[in-house]
Amino acid sequence: MTKIKIANAQFWVHDQDQALDFYTQKLGWEVRADVTMEAWNFRWLCVAPSGADGPALVLMPVPGQPMLDEASSGQLSELVAKGAGGTLFLETDDCKAAYDELSARGVEFNDPPTVQPYGIDTSFRDPSGNNIRLTQMMEFDPERH
Repeated sequence: MTKIKIANAQFWVHDQDQALDFYTQKLGWEVRADVTMEAWNFRWLCVAPSGADGPALVLMPVPGQPMLDEASSGQLSELVAKGAGGTLFLETDDCKAAYDELSARGVEFNDPPTVQPYGIDTSFRDPSGNNIRLTQMMEFDPERH
């Protein structure tokens, strides 16, 4: 079978520059791609945790004409702001330390790190309203499941 992997995931954002600042300055991520295609007035902007292998997060502007009419674009923008645009799940080896570090950089969390059946978990949102969960996973015990 041909090998296939996830290259990128995507969040709709209201403002690419504001999103770029949040992900690079507050989360400490790096820019993987920032390319403007003048012919289509389109910016391909990808970020990822610094030094990490794997997929990047595309910060895609909420589309307008010709992709979406004004009403549909407004509806999508409202849904993203409410957190209905999807969730990004991040994993760390120390949720409390990551929480403290990101809080010091200005990230506003929805809740403190909390012990769950699967690990220690917390959450926050980006400036557009997208949900992000930060989890320290527990070692999986097949006897318990």
